[in-house]
Amino acid sequence: MTEPDFLSLPDLASRALAGSVVYADDEFFAEKENLILPAEPAFDPALFGHKGKVYDGWETRRRRTPGEDAAIVRLGVPGVVRGVVVDTAFFRGNFPSQVAVDGAWIDGYPDVDELSGAHWRPLVPESAAEGDHRNHFAVADSVPVTHVRLRMIPDGGVARLRVHGEPTPDPTFLRGTVDLAAAENGGRVVDCSDLFYSSPANIIAPGRSRVMGEGWENARRREGGNDHVTVALAGPGTIGHVEIDTSYYIGNAPGSASLRGITRAEDLGHPDRWVELVPRTPLQPDCRHRFLVGPEPGPGAGPGTGTGAETGTVAAEPVRFVRIDVFPDGGIARLRVHGRLSTEALDQLAARIAAARHTGLMRS
Repeated sequence: MTEPDFLSLPDLASRALAGSVVYADDEFFAEKENLILPAEPAFDPALFGHKGKVYDGWETRRRRTPGEDAAIVRLGVPGVVRGVVVDTAFFRGNFPSQVAVDGAWIDGYPDVDELSGAHWRPLVPESAAEGDHRNHFAVADSVPVTHVRLRMIPDGGVARLRVHGEPTPDPTFLRGTVDLAAAENGGRVVDCSDLFYSSPANIIAPGRSRVMGEGWENARRREGGNDHVTVALAGPGTIGHVEIDTSYYIGNAPGSASLRGITRAEDLGHPDRWVELVPRTPLQPDCRHRFLVGPEPGPGAGPGTGTGAETGTVAAEPVRFVRIDVFPDGGIARLRVHGRLSTEALDQLAARIAAARHTGLMRS
């Protein structure tokens, strides 16, 4: 069965992006925080606690009165939700017969009382759910949200909630020089040659990696060519400097890497239209490399030093996508693309959020 396209979009609710489960009206058997853990759910058939079977998910008690159970998630990054996965893995006799998901845009950091009075819009209407199954639901609503509410009808357990969508961060915090590739700022991976060991989305995750498994590692290449990742930036912008971090990749770092940029999505498949930002340069294992991108080399510049600055060629117009090529293969921990969003990009983000705020003021 073909998986839905929205799964290629980032999980805006993930704990890895600082998502948080801020409320649940019942979590008697299993904690609400499990809903957004990045790891896949696990199951130990022999594990029991004082209250019964221990599940890796959110589970409420058996409801004996009319109603439903709900949990509210503050997204790590606000955005337009394109699809939801309600994963009932290992919940076979205790899954909800129906689920629904609502969304709302709420400024600031609302408490539970403010959340209860929010204008919640349906993203996924009341829909049948299967047990021990990844239930996929496409979402047609195009207004950004900051919070989602999962409703189980009438009760039961859900292992994970994935909220895939297009990041729509507040442009107030994107002025000046920022990491245009960062997932928390709206960057996302749109192409990758190989993800055998780990996801390329890791290279734009918040913070520094703590172990090799928190970066992107491909399989050992036995044929010609090289591996690569393409990232859509938060918006069109001019790039000042980049970081290519091979931390914890000691025996499997790339021999060298390059970075190119392009403005238009329709040109992604035309290699001759890409602009060189960082020329192919040797990389060191377990090292955080920093490179200036601009017409003037920085002090101490030198190919392969891993500490100096490299000179690339600045695009005549703002760059919208970047592609990192590693030669011939190997892993990297993080890619940082520091630059400034164009005025047009900031204005477009502001307009989308203004529409979301207007919708949030309306009441059913």
